[in-house]
Amino acid sequence: MGYRVAVVGATGNVGREMLVILEELNFPVDEIYALASRKSMGMEANYGDKTLIVQDTAQFDFSKVDLVLMSVSGAFSKEWAPRIGAQGPIVIDNSSAWRMDPDVPLIVPEVNPDDASYAHRKNIIANPNCSTAQLVVALKPLHDISRIKRVVVSTYQSVSGAGKAGMDELWDQTKAVFMFGASEPKKFPKQIAFNVIPFIGAFDDDGYTNEESKMWNETHKMLDPEIALTVTCVRVPVMVGHSECVNIEFHSQMDEDEAREILRDAPGVMVVDKRDETGYITPKEAQGEFAVYVSRIRNDTTVDYGLNMWVVADNLRKGAALNAVQIAQLLHDRGLIGRKVLA
Repeated sequence: MGYRVAVVGATGNVGREMLVILEELNFPVDEIYALASRKSMGMEANYGDKTLIVQDTAQFDFSKVDLVLMSVSGAFSKEWAPRIGAQGPIVIDNSSAWRMDPDVPLIVPEVNPDDASYAHRKNIIANPNCSTAQLVVALKPLHDISRIKRVVVSTYQSVSGAGKAGMDELWDQTKAVFMFGASEPKKFPKQIAFNVIPFIGAFDDDGYTNEESKMWNETHKMLDPEIALTVTCVRVPVMVGHSECVNIEFHSQMDEDEAREILRDAPGVMVVDKRDETGYITPKEAQGEFAVYVSRIRNDTTVDYGLNMWVVADNLRKGAALNAVQIAQLLHDRGLIGRKVLA
């Protein structure tokens, strides 16, 4: 027997990807519903060879489903996730609304699967920020062997992290550059075509952005609050796929050869690290893939126990939809989803 599953936000980039990955991973589904806002009612969404008609979230009876995958705004999730959870299903939420709530587990299955044990406190599980997800998948196996002292991260985040509007803006500006000159930015604060923007989210009082603070707060919650972590987040003119330059300082010995072997055996990680001009992964190559790719692994000789590496993943997959479905699979494997009796 499978589950009754609803995908809320099914017309967005991540919602559509959730439907694709549920089918790709053969997650046990008996009934599936595509939900979105009222303005999207009647639109179509695909699940395998089925065409789903999108329904209005506000009119849907969530008491008849076992599991809800949600990719909506934080404000919408703040209002709706508790209401849905109170009706019985577990909500796996992709927004930032619940990530730091102490009664809501924040989960990357390769990193902290045991935190699923308290999912029923609110019937909500949080999906981490897309950049955090790939980072902790790469850090966890190294931290298990030689504790991490400090991490310095610079991100190179694709426009799909800002949704369809971000992708459209890059596409339109790129075309316009060759015709009339770049159009005025709307989604981003400055031109994104042929440019990079060292600003994502909103500024906090300390000069960091909330995108940067998400990364260290979420890493501390999932991995280890003792790790010192500093981040600079940058938007780049790439459609899909986030990249990260990661500098790690350990408490004890960890050299590049040991790190390479540890990562090769780590769940969810693919090492592509040859010292030639093509021996690394770019976001274009990671697009559509499940793995977190690690390349350019090398010693940092400026500290006693230092390492540099390059981490790349498809932000719509491991950074969002795939991780959500993997959480669902984790719940299934541990018997944590309550099946409702099918009428």
